[in-house]
Amino acid sequence: MSSAHDPHDQAALIAALRQPARYPYPVATVEHLQTHISHVLLAGDYAYKIKKPLNLGFLDFTSLERRKYYCEEELRLNGRLAPEIYLNCLPIGGEPANPVLGGGDTAIEYAVRMRRFPQEGLLDRVLAAGRLKPRHLDALARRLAEFHRAIPAADPAAPFGKPEQVRQPMLDDFTCTRPLLADPTDREILAAVERWTLAASERLWPRLAERKAGGWIRECHGDLHLGNMVLTDAGRIVIFDCIEFNDDFRWIDVINDLAFLTMDLRFRDADGFAQRLLNTYLEYSGDFAGMALLSYYQVYRAMVRAKINAIQASQDGIPGPARIAADAACRDYLRLALVLTQEPAPFLLITHGVSGSGKSRRTGQLLERFPGVIRIRSDVERKRLFGLGPLDDSGSTLGGGLYTPEASARTYQRLHDLADGLLAAGCPVLVDATFMKRAHRQPFRELAGRRGVPFILLDCAADPDTLRARVAARRARGDDAAEADIKVLERQLRYDEPPVADENPLKTDGDGDVERLAAVIAAACNTDS
Repeated sequence: MSSAHDPHDQAALIAALRQPARYPYPVATVEHLQTHISHVLLAGDYAYKIKKPLNLGFLDFTSLERRKYYCEEELRLNGRLAPEIYLNCLPIGGEPANPVLGGGDTAIEYAVRMRRFPQEGLLDRVLAAGRLKPRHLDALARRLAEFHRAIPAADPAAPFGKPEQVRQPMLDDFTCTRPLLADPTDREILAAVERWTLAASERLWPRLAERKAGGWIRECHGDLHLGNMVLTDAGRIVIFDCIEFNDDFRWIDVINDLAFLTMDLRFRDADGFAQRLLNTYLEYSGDFAGMALLSYYQVYRAMVRAKINAIQASQDGIPGPARIAADAACRDYLRLALVLTQEPAPFLLITHGVSGSGKSRRTGQLLERFPGVIRIRSDVERKRLFGLGPLDDSGSTLGGGLYTPEASARTYQRLHDLADGLLAAGCPVLVDATFMKRAHRQPFRELAGRRGVPFILLDCAADPDTLRARVAARRARGDDAAEADIKVLERQLRYDEPPVADENPLKTDGDGDVERLAAVIAAACNTDS
């Protein structure tokens, strides 16, 4: 290659690699895809990813040595979540017009060789086709919580996660995107989002410092959107294509990582799925403190996508239809960023009901109707207090182990503390617990009063035979955090203190009632459901 960063040489190389005969195994056709920073060649059972010789400020692939290094980094990092896809860093020898994959005395380019998967398995396409199911989101949320827990935290002495380090990429997005926008309305939206980001950065500065000190800055994926996930034939979601080219974009707050995915789901009009994924993630991670930063990071992630699409729309090498689509996507992401600056109206809802009365089902339905709402489940938080995961069996006896009066008091205090923190962060809150005693309910009513938010007491009920059937079936399945059995239920029925008129309970009697409940809650908050 006459120049290690000559784009004309790489154009000749890509043209040659589009020829099926260039591959050392039978290939019928070669499909060429490209992003703003890479070429991807789909040939037979494999995909070859070649980095463009670009310097965009936030990445520098201009030298062959750099492209080799980042190919190797891509393998290392993606081996954490997708070892079955990423195979090796493959040298390309020969000449640009006559390349030899894996051969030649001197490498003229490098490619990441990956195992190919059907493009219709990409999660953005799966969602569009209506094939993405709640069980997929639950498994994905649990996988992400496990991943974030396992990856290393940044050295406290490293600059990653410092408030000024967090803010700078956000400011860079505005700087990069502004000259690429021709429409005055787009520029006005960009300016409004920029003003909000600057104000939010100042307001959240202490929170950002707390996250850094608390070890929440970790070597994350960095690019968690649906186009970087694939649903396999076995029904598993595999996450690939993490950020390798910029340490600052990868060593981030775990909530920043998650925010990309929740933003992307909202962008694709899947708000309910975004809520389900977020709340399942919190059940497994317990990182409720991070919710104070979720909107901040979601706005940032929408701006990242706006910037990337603006860049792609401006590149001469991108085909015309793709440039038009990128320009439209840039506008859509700008508008989403503006919507995400608008915080939801907070409220506090608690449940009342014995085991099997439908509390978790009803709150699960409601959380998908209110963007930004966070659910706290007593069954999950009780176990967390004792070092157990949501689905771990405590082996507790009736009135013993996790279910002593002392353990229950600790659990209700934890629920109260979490609700208080979330309300302080501006989040609507659902607290899913039996709340069989008025003495347990009253502190939450008082909390809502102190925080100046609407309070709703949702009274869930069912006839005793239905309760017994539900509890027995749930216990037999073993797929829920609740451990109550028939003995526990019978005891609850004896000692329950149902809400009385002066507590103004909102009664519910079944799944068909959810729209009415959502409307009542929305009216209490003076918002639309």
